[in-house]
Amino acid sequence: MSQPRLLIATKNKGKFREYSRLLQGVPFEIIGPQDIGGEPDVEETGETFEQNAVLKARAWSSLGDFLSMADDSGLEVDALGGKPGVHSARYAGEGASQSELIGHLLLNLRGVPSEERTARFVCVIAIASPSGEVEIFRGECPGLITEGPRGEGGFGYDPVFYLPELDKTMAEISIVDKNRISHRGKAAAEARRYLVSLG
Repeated sequence: MSQPRLLIATKNKGKFREYSRLLQGVPFEIIGPQDIGGEPDVEETGETFEQNAVLKARAWSSLGDFLSMADDSGLEVDALGGKPGVHSARYAGEGASQSELIGHLLLNLRGVPSEERTARFVCVIAIASPSGEVEIFRGECPGLITEGPRGEGGFGYDPVFYLPELDKTMAEISIVDKNRISHRGKAAAEARRYLVSLG
C-alpha cells in the first residue's frame, strides 16, 4: 500500500528543503507544489500568524487527497509594539531586499537602548486535512535586535537577531544549531510528533 502524502505548501525551495530535513522519518511521502500541478491563489489576509497559516494550509489541502502543511512566521519586536509581526516580509515595502528590511528595522529602533531591544521570532505551522480539519503548532525563539548586522548565514532578519546564550546572531550559527533552537525548528518538532502519531 502506498504511503499517505504530505504536501509542504511553499514555493520557497530553501524552506521546502529545511522542512524536508526537519520531518525526516514521518510516515508520509513528502511532496511539494511542483508534484500536484496546480496551486491555489491565497491572500494572506489574517491578522495573526495562526490565521495566515490556516488560510494557506486549507487552501492547498482542498486541491487533493493529502495533508497540507503551511506556515507563517515573522519577527515581533517589543519596542515596536510587536511589529513587524505578520508584515515581516513586507515591512520595508513589497519586494524589499534583506538589507532594506534590516535597514528599515534598525532605523525604527534608533535610540532604543540595547536592553530594551527584546524580540522574538515566531513560527506557526498549520496542518490541514482535505476535510478542512486543522492542527496548529507554534514555536518561538527569543533574542535581541543588534545595532548592526553580523554573520553571513541565514536569511531575513537573522543577521540582526542576537542570541544571548550563544553570544551570536542567528546568521552566525550552524544549520544544526539553528534547527535546534529556531522558531521553525521548534514548531516543526511539534508537527513532527503529531505526524508520527498518525502513522
